[in-house]
Amino acid sequence: MILNTLVGSDIRALRKSRGFTIKQLSAALGRSVGWLSQVERGQTVPSIQDLSAIATHFGVNISFFFRSANQRPDERGLILRAADRTSIGSSETGLQEELLSPTLGGSFEMIKSTFAPGSSSGGMKASRKAEDGGVVISGELTLWIGTLEVQLKAGDSFQFVEQDYGWRNDGDVPAIVIWVISPPVY
Repeated sequence: MILNTLVGSDIRALRKSRGFTIKQLSAALGRSVGWLSQVERGQTVPSIQDLSAIATHFGVNISFFFRSANQRPDERGLILRAADRTSIGSSETGLQEELLSPTLGGSFEMIKSTFAPGSSSGGMKASRKAEDGGVVISGELTLWIGTLEVQLKAGDSFQFVEQDYGWRNDGDVPAIVIWVISPPVY
């Protein structure tokens, strides 16, 4: 499998979305600032060991960096085929997610979130410096935005900025939501 040629920009986007400076991330990885800068600019290709450390640091699977590697070069960063989607997060929580965005270098990311029947966020998630929005594709989902509680059904959409939020699927079927976040958080 070939390394995604956009790996440097993906690492930069992950670093920035998680609020790390280049100095902080390079220290956490035990690498120099210069090395990480070259990786982020596409001038140096990180080893599998380095990618594994970066993936572990950010809580993503190492396969994240190989997505769309088999695509035509002119499509990379523009198109992401269904077969090349990367799973993110953990199904242990009842939430399975797939990154739909071809790159994290843009001003937003798209995620397909599948909420298992009976699953919940386990309470409110703290607000983050981001704008969230989405549309329910199938199933039903209870969503809390601040103090507002709403029942969303297929076709319903939502949008909020820097607010605490939570969710629960009380239904018998998975709820599927296309979620958009700006700036990218993965």
